[in-house]
Amino acid sequence: MSLLIDLQNINLSDHTDKIIAEYIWIGGSGLDLRSKARTLPGPVSDPSKLPKWNYDGSSTGQAPGEDSEVILYPQAIFRDPFRRGNNILVMCDCYTPAGEPIPTNKRHSAAKIFEHPDVKAEEPWYGIEQEYTLLQKDVKWPLGWPVGGFPGPQGPYYCSAGADKSFGRDIVDAHYKACLYAGINISGINGEVMPGQWEFQVGPTVGISSGDQLWVARYILERITEIAGVVLSFDPKPIQGDWNGAGAHTNYSTKSMRSEGGFEIIKKAIEKLRLRHKEHISAYGEGNERRLTGRHETADINTFSWGVANRGASVRVGRETEKDGKGYFEDRRPASNMDPYIVTSMIAETTILWKKT
Repeated sequence: MSLLIDLQNINLSDHTDKIIAEYIWIGGSGLDLRSKARTLPGPVSDPSKLPKWNYDGSSTGQAPGEDSEVILYPQAIFRDPFRRGNNILVMCDCYTPAGEPIPTNKRHSAAKIFEHPDVKAEEPWYGIEQEYTLLQKDVKWPLGWPVGGFPGPQGPYYCSAGADKSFGRDIVDAHYKACLYAGINISGINGEVMPGQWEFQVGPTVGISSGDQLWVARYILERITEIAGVVLSFDPKPIQGDWNGAGAHTNYSTKSMRSEGGFEIIKKAIEKLRLRHKEHISAYGEGNERRLTGRHETADINTFSWGVANRGASVRVGRETEKDGKGYFEDRRPASNMDPYIVTSMIAETTILWKKT
């Protein structure tokens, strides 16, 4: 095993100019991350300088067997925390050989929204709070829970320390540092209310970069849990009953909201979100109805609400934003398994481009 580890840790830059690029894309379920690696002649920092590549879409549920080729377009580059050196992770989106985005390519339509002049002028900022649950591999039961049983009730676990309260911190800290190494703007981590559940935050990020960074942060977490022999779950309600679900609260602001008088702009934006509540809920993640019950720090899925410092509302405005008269708000509706390309672009489209009729 020591030789295997030594081989994994070889610094290629001491011996060759060649690098390894791990191409990452989203599979047919919309949540399954796929990747494969290729050798490149030297370091690359601009995704437009990377070659397009292809894969067998019939094996990912994205193309029929008789016409299975799907083309990967490199879109964003990150440092590879696993291979290190000059090696890179490459976030890609997916197209037909004719250059049309395939149906599961949500990045393409999101990028069009973020390229709109009115959206670009507003410089939309995002901070996404990604909650997730760590599961024991063989039984798919939360880490630290007795197999087939339950721990003590919620209360002592949130932001806790101690072997009887905090489960999986080694994985969480490894992920935190790996994301910083990769160049992801990860801004923090914390233990969540349900034991075995954690959160990391990505942001502030601007526009399409928010989706790129969150997807790569998820990929890195999948790889780390793979090494640790732990299963990663983004299920919005992994355990039924009196246990908190998992969300992806999305903090958002525009240039106008961050400027003097921004609170009035925020209130107008929230009203637009209220009017399009059903459309947003339908795009905010699978199984979200199991989480948005009006309990466990959520609003009921069928009713839109907002409030200052209210974690039981659909949208929360912070006390500091109210006091300063400008700032940001938090959309608490997205589920942990949401697609950040969809959620971020939809919030921008509704609050900046959509006109009430």
